[in-house]
Amino acid sequence: MFDLTGKTALITGGSRGIGAAIAAAFVAAGAKVALNSRGVEQLQKTADEVGAAVVLPGDVTDEQAARAVVAGAIDGLGQLDVVVNNVGGNGVMVPFPQLRFPGWTKVMRLNVDSAVHVLQAAAPHLLERRTGSVINVASVAGLSATPAMAQYGASKAALISLTRTLAVEWASTGVRVNALCPGWTATDLNRTLWENEEIYAGLTATIPMGRWAKAEEMAGPAVFLASDASSFMTGQTLVVDGGQTAA
Repeated sequence: MFDLTGKTALITGGSRGIGAAIAAAFVAAGAKVALNSRGVEQLQKTADEVGAAVVLPGDVTDEQAARAVVAGAIDGLGQLDVVVNNVGGNGVMVPFPQLRFPGWTKVMRLNVDSAVHVLQAAAPHLLERRTGSVINVASVAGLSATPAMAQYGASKAALISLTRTLAVEWASTGVRVNALCPGWTATDLNRTLWENEEIYAGLTATIPMGRWAKAEEMAGPAVFLASDASSFMTGQTLVVDGGQTAA
């Protein structure tokens, strides 16, 4: 059920961290993968390491660039079965009154607009084929309060809402749309947090399992969502957080 042989996938933001881990797992499960990221050098390095079939540099926060990336994936792979919207980030932690609006819009573009552009570009292909799995990588930040990170929590909540809406809109076509919500996961993106012993200890105290996740621990859930093992699952939010939101 978890075999991805014959499947094709586009993974955005795939040059490192969770995206790279998902790419490696997809290839190991038999899929052909098109990998996207902004940084060309790191993207090519990761593609070589995981065995990605197609490399597509581009900034998917830009609508035209996103359309070019999707078109390149379809051309390079022949078809598109799985779309993983993994582009995301934050970059600033500040109390809401001090948050500058350009910082708000930057995070919204990165975490929400990127997925919108990719999905609007991919939708005609997916809906015409009447099959496919979309995985939007959100966050537990979209499920609870995020003090000092209002823009990040709001953007991930928006992505979860978009996931549910598209799941209902597209359900009759056979295209499934789900969200993967990691908890605290140690990646280059948040290195400044987990390398700071005091901050790391404080955040880890909120996780019943007593540690942060490794990026590779998001790969199995992603394979599940991409595969026939989740064939009757759509509009769901799969939380992988070491028990954080259950506590």
